[in-house]
Amino acid sequence: MFKIQEIREIIKLVDSSSIDEFVYEVDGAKVKLKKNNVVVTETVAPKKEVVAPVVQQSAPAEAPAVTSASAKEETPAPAAPATNDPSLHKIVSPMVGTFYQSPNPDSPAYVKSGDKVGNETIVCIVEAMKLFNEIEAEVQGEIVEVLVKDGELVEYGQPLFLVKAE
Repeated sequence: MFKIQEIREIIKLVDSSSIDEFVYEVDGAKVKLKKNNVVVTETVAPKKEVVAPVVQQSAPAEAPAVTSASAKEETPAPAAPATNDPSLHKIVSPMVGTFYQSPNPDSPAYVKSGDKVGNETIVCIVEAMKLFNEIEAEVQGEIVEVLVKDGELVEYGQPLFLVKAE
């Protein structure tokens, strides 16, 4: 059986690597991780562009220019300007999984923009490997923005909410 810390380490390693799928089996326990979200797809495309100049090796000075140009294009697209505001606290996903705003489809969302939250207020659920994990705010303040849509796949460390801390 895997320990949660081991699984978190594997998630971090897979998340920071360029692989799209990872399977690890030991003593009958199996962990299978797949990257299925838009961000991964976007990062794969620039890598393919960079490979072409490296394979040619006729103009190595041009390869960094291609890399820096694709990095410049990639930076503003995924991040909204509000997420860079240092005065706002980010509630981030502690794991890779599926984001749910409410305990079931018929219930209202745990929180929405403008709601006040406390340290132990449940703000959402992240479902990973058929386990539903309640995520607490861990900060006192007001929800400024919900950054993720219901049912969306989230990555480890991905911001879910912006909170104006009190």
